[in-house]
Amino acid sequence: MNIIATILTIVSAFVITFALMPSLIKYFRAKKEGQQIREIGPTWHAKKAGTPTMGGSLFIIAAVISALWVAVWQGLLTPTMGALLFSLIAYGLIGMWDDSIKIFHHQNEGFKPWQKALAQVIAAMVFAVIYQHEGFPMGFGTFQIGWLFAIFIIFWQVGFSNAVNLTDGLDGLVSGLATISFVAYAIVASYQHQYDVAIFCVAVIGGLLGFFPYNHKPAKIFMGDMGSLALGGALAAVSLVLNHPFSLLLIGIIYVVETASVMLQVASFKLTGKRIFKMSPIHHHFEMSGWSEWKVDYVFWFVGLIGALIVLGYIILF
Repeated sequence: MNIIATILTIVSAFVITFALMPSLIKYFRAKKEGQQIREIGPTWHAKKAGTPTMGGSLFIIAAVISALWVAVWQGLLTPTMGALLFSLIAYGLIGMWDDSIKIFHHQNEGFKPWQKALAQVIAAMVFAVIYQHEGFPMGFGTFQIGWLFAIFIIFWQVGFSNAVNLTDGLDGLVSGLATISFVAYAIVASYQHQYDVAIFCVAVIGGLLGFFPYNHKPAKIFMGDMGSLALGGALAAVSLVLNHPFSLLLIGIIYVVETASVMLQVASFKLTGKRIFKMSPIHHHFEMSGWSEWKVDYVFWFVGLIGALIVLGYIILF
């Protein structure tokens, strides 16, 4: 993919998101459709109640439109591109449904856990079918396990969609982390000459860059489950089609740590009655230890960047 196509993809997604976001914010405020804050969360987050959410809807639309027209122009509208767009849209729709329940019922809980999990598994199963049909490796390196690999695909997509969702608890945190993650994968895709995947990643980057000015502290709008589930599902899909699934453990190290902190906290409390962290996910632990949201963002972005650089160095050099 040439530099002009890259720039135009980013600019297209950025302009659509940045230009239309004020209207979306105004619409949600007029309808009084805002985020419901968890009562058990940090008390200082209560002032965020009523902040418009579902901002992810716009950067998803911007990314899809930009990826499609550039792919058509460059002759790269491939089944792989279709599979990636499917993951982004499918998980986005699951998140939109979840967000809608919260907004219209004025509560912090959306789907019942089993409903959300079932929807995520079905989306992952569809992606697994496309993945197998297009002849991608059904295993790890030379170790091929056939359709059993579909179980891993489902676990990977559902796991990381939820991991990114758990991480989305501070203004700007996930929009910054996801930008770093998709930049890393855009570089890997270009290095491997998978330019359709690179176009997809660059389109998402443009949308996130257009969203960030409205999402950093103090956030004017949140991405909602619609944005975070879509980003997590898409990152898992990208890591799979690039044949580097485990790279996401480092490129997405913060998502992994956030999820692990919740699992450890729950396990410790159930087994011993004691908590390991002041609050989980772990970004709240640092907040309650006196860190500002900006400090948590900066430190977590830096850790995510280091993880991405390690992966890039390994893939490109070895």
